[in-house]
Amino acid sequence: MTNVLLAGESWQLLTFEIKGQDVLTGASYDEAPDHLIAALKVAGASVTYQPCHVATREFPRTRADLEAYDLVILSDIGADTLQLTPQVRRGEADVDRCELLASYVEDGGALGMIGGYMSFAGVNGQARYDRTALADVLPVSIGPGDDRVEAPAGVRPTNEGVLGADLDDEWPAVLGYNRVVADADADVWATVGDDPLVAVGSYGDGRTFAFTTDCAPHWAPPTFLEWDGLPTLWEALLEDVTG
Repeated sequence: MTNVLLAGESWQLLTFEIKGQDVLTGASYDEAPDHLIAALKVAGASVTYQPCHVATREFPRTRADLEAYDLVILSDIGADTLQLTPQVRRGEADVDRCELLASYVEDGGALGMIGGYMSFAGVNGQARYDRTALADVLPVSIGPGDDRVEAPAGVRPTNEGVLGADLDDEWPAVLGYNRVVADADADVWATVGDDPLVAVGSYGDGRTFAFTTDCAPHWAPPTFLEWDGLPTLWEALLEDVTG
């Protein structure tokens, strides 16, 4: 069984409601890993899930901890969460977990990144993976600044050839994605417009993938999340990067 560490896919909201001279505050917490975890389990994986606030403290800090997993997936979790540990925020030197991930992949591990507002470059460039060691590890080039493409009317991905899987030529529409550029030596399995949706590549002895749309709404609508080809796609990805 493939052991997967999934980090991200959570958020907290702080709201202010103003009524004349009165200000009411509220807070909420949400997670959205369920569709992805279900698809990974159908594909034969065992998934350990760390929401963003948990990953801040508990994401692996040593190679031994990372090597408990066959694949690490980052989904909608910015580089700050990995690099600005509680120790660093206190002004103490600490491990750079992006560099740790890079060395893990170089020596044979597997890494994937799923799209979102805090993936790749992200909203206003705030995810900022372009300025970390993972920029060289992923099979795509991450541009500076805001890399989101919003497609509220929907845009349908095109199957360019998923290794070891029989999938339709066109897939259900997505409502957005992160715009990246596939590396020259990457295998692009699917595109959306002129941009890669799924790209797979190598780094050292390891394997990596980029999946540039989200694994939950709003970019991934129910028709995409409930598409019967999605577990097949994830099975092919798992086989490629960990098999």
